[in-house]
Amino acid sequence: MILKSLKATLLCSIVLFASCKEEPKKEDTIAMNTDNVLLQEWTGPYQGVPAFDKMSVDNIKEAMETGMALSLKDIDAIVNNSEAPTFENTIVALEASGEKLNDVYTYYGILSSNMSSPEFRDIQTELAPKLSDYNSEISQNEKLFQRIKAVYDASQKNPLPADQQRVVDLTYKRFEMNGANLDAEKKKRYAEINKELSSLYTKFSNNVLHDEENYVTYLNKNQLGGLSESFISSAAKIATDKGEDGKYAITNTRSSMDPFLTYSTERDLRKLVWNNYYSRGDNGDDYDNNNIIAEILKLRKERVGLLGYDNYAEWRLQDRMAKTPENAMALMEAVWPAAIARVEEEVADMQAIADANGDNITIEPWDYRYYAEKVRQKKYDLDSDEVKQYLHLDKLTEALFYTAGRLFNYKFTPVEEGKVPVFHDDVKVWEVTDKDSGKHIGLWYLDPFSRQGKRSGAWATTYRSYTSFQGETNVLASNNSNFVKPAPGEAVLVSWDDATTFFHEFGHALHFFSSNVKYPTLNSGVRDYTEFQSQLLERWLSTDEVINQFLVHHKTGEPIPATLVEKIKKASTFNQGFGTTEYLASALIDMKLHLADPTNIDIDKFERETLAELNMPDELPMRHRTPHFGHVFSGEGYATAYYGYMWADVLTSDASEAFRDAPGGFYDADMAEKLVKYLFAPRNSMDPAEAYRLFRGRDAKIEALMRDRGFPVPETTK
Repeated sequence: MILKSLKATLLCSIVLFASCKEEPKKEDTIAMNTDNVLLQEWTGPYQGVPAFDKMSVDNIKEAMETGMALSLKDIDAIVNNSEAPTFENTIVALEASGEKLNDVYTYYGILSSNMSSPEFRDIQTELAPKLSDYNSEISQNEKLFQRIKAVYDASQKNPLPADQQRVVDLTYKRFEMNGANLDAEKKKRYAEINKELSSLYTKFSNNVLHDEENYVTYLNKNQLGGLSESFISSAAKIATDKGEDGKYAITNTRSSMDPFLTYSTERDLRKLVWNNYYSRGDNGDDYDNNNIIAEILKLRKERVGLLGYDNYAEWRLQDRMAKTPENAMALMEAVWPAAIARVEEEVADMQAIADANGDNITIEPWDYRYYAEKVRQKKYDLDSDEVKQYLHLDKLTEALFYTAGRLFNYKFTPVEEGKVPVFHDDVKVWEVTDKDSGKHIGLWYLDPFSRQGKRSGAWATTYRSYTSFQGETNVLASNNSNFVKPAPGEAVLVSWDDATTFFHEFGHALHFFSSNVKYPTLNSGVRDYTEFQSQLLERWLSTDEVINQFLVHHKTGEPIPATLVEKIKKASTFNQGFGTTEYLASALIDMKLHLADPTNIDIDKFERETLAELNMPDELPMRHRTPHFGHVFSGEGYATAYYGYMWADVLTSDASEAFRDAPGGFYDADMAEKLVKYLFAPRNSMDPAEAYRLFRGRDAKIEALMRDRGFPVPETTK
């Protein structure tokens, strides 16, 4: 998952995780508190770096308000330019605007996602409406839009160089999509809706975080059956840190929940942990999100109605690869029957094992992971915990660097501790350089562990992106995970799924580092395409080169046995029914919610009835139930776009077969060159469909996806 910087979201309707208080003033001279570290220039090596070690929640409100005022001053300078609009004095000036706010937003993002606190959440709630006002003041600035339109209209008659034309087209389209052509009355209502939504998004996110922090399951020593020693040690440390010495804590996050449900022999406790996790935001209390979601849906529909669209999905997908909700639905509906059919087979296998063991149960959702692991061991003689002994986080990090070196010619060198400020002791930093020339590319920050105040999941973001329109900038990129921190002296061991996610998020970082675009707007992503590059990088985890060099036993240092590797590969399509169905259920609900009439909508009822219509298996849940579906309701980045992971996976599977069939396989030099040239470096400087055709020589086909998942390939496409 990507979190974008403020610069990239400015013209995209709603700023994620953001808000404000009173209208920023636009005097000619704006007083700036030079003692506020968040407003100071980034100094030090590597073109300057954020002063993460000095940031304070106390400074964030003033810094954001000052940043907004300075940004609006930049906009005033553009609209009050007496010269006729040109690409340079309008579009380039807009690209360069808001630099201070963009820097401040880096700190805001860390305080929101990595280091949240009750004090910050209060400020975040106060700031939310104001950032919305600020965003509207730009997107609905009539004089600004008329200058943009003048440049756009002129470019339709006399096209600009390709990258400049792309910037103009994207800028004009985003202003148009955000109401720039509306009359004054509709613009006013459009801005009011955005303001209301910004507060609702903040409330939604904080409610989920509350439930993640406050629903902790504590175990006694006699309740640890089936759990590994490393997991037990970590759970003991977490409990001690929470003031429950002598107990064992299962936190309400996926990284803690997932292994517990997979291995715990305590069925009642599995049910309790499962219910805690899947009920986040849905507990009927002050932190319940159902009414918030209903209001979000109503406001979204009203807002796009002002623009003449029938529903939010129709508006959102017009500039995506899918183009229409119908195209996105067609892909999901093509895969769904095979996915739920596979679930039926998986459940039958699990029930057979439960019956043979005399367990006297019917498989329930809190049993799925536990009995799936039993089936895996029986069918493939493959024990996930045995595999984990060879998945050491430090060695996996080395594997990331090896892959980046082979494909991108990058070298990662640890930065001396203290040379670059970090916001937590867990964070480590590496310098990225070109292996041959030694040219500096940027810095990579890694924040791997779960902790209080850090949102769940895994994501990538940038603190500074590459551009060259004002001189080359380096890239400051970060990857963020939620691995359970081990007890002192213990290795960080992760599951195969977590290792895959680690590669996935690193794929986003490589996408950032490889950018060769001139203008900031061209770093923006097309949501159903931008996950493709990261999903593709997952495939290198299972290459022989990575397996043979980096999958070693964390205690003995012995390489993973060839027999175990063979079992892993044979089991590659195992449990695809579960993985595909839990994901697709969330994607389908996302789309169907935004196609439905939100008047008097009951969110719980809609979710329940829609899943029943889809014949959703009773034995597993959606990956993200609606009340905690942060991708869709903590902002708008993935709203009606969660299908994009599967859209991108069609590209991924198809591209993987191109590497598989190349003379040098996944490390083929010619294929790697095309990978960087067409799929990574251009970012959004060309149409994604055209970029893929330049790489592959044709459009992607769904057959490869079906083969990857072990699903039947429809006769018409064979």
